[in-house]
Amino acid sequence: MAIEVRFSRESDFEQLLEIDNRIWNTATTPAVIKWNSISEYKQRNPEGSQLVALVNGKVAGYLGFHSPTPLDTNQHVLEIDIAVDHHFQGSGVGKSLLSSAEKIFKERGIKKLSLRVLETNSGAISFYQKCGFIEQGKLINEFFIDGKYVNDLLMYRLLE
Repeated sequence: MAIEVRFSRESDFEQLLEIDNRIWNTATTPAVIKWNSISEYKQRNPEGSQLVALVNGKVAGYLGFHSPTPLDTNQHVLEIDIAVDHHFQGSGVGKSLLSSAEKIFKERGIKKLSLRVLETNSGAISFYQKCGFIEQGKLINEFFIDGKYVNDLLMYRLLE
């Protein structure tokens, strides 16, 4: 299966919105993401603010990125989030997104990728560990989801 990775375009927004509305739930995020319109999605995720993975021209997943703070002293770090459509999970889409992101971000002087993941999301944690991410902290009882307290794991990977 050929996977193409590139920066997001406005023509991707409908498919990206659909992926978000399908995959984010109380097992994967502390606040379920539901977009009401493409214009709402576009306002929060402008063109080029995500890497998208395409399989046969269809958006299969994305990697979002942003600076964790506006501080100049923190601009070598990017916080990322990854979403892969259920139909493409386990097919290399997530790894392709991460591999492409690391290459692009290293060229831009980024030294560290960080992310947050719910401790209950064991599939995502396993994926991140396989990709070289290490736990750097844990926010205990950070969220109250479906009647239970859930820890939020902080993970990172240094880009050499």
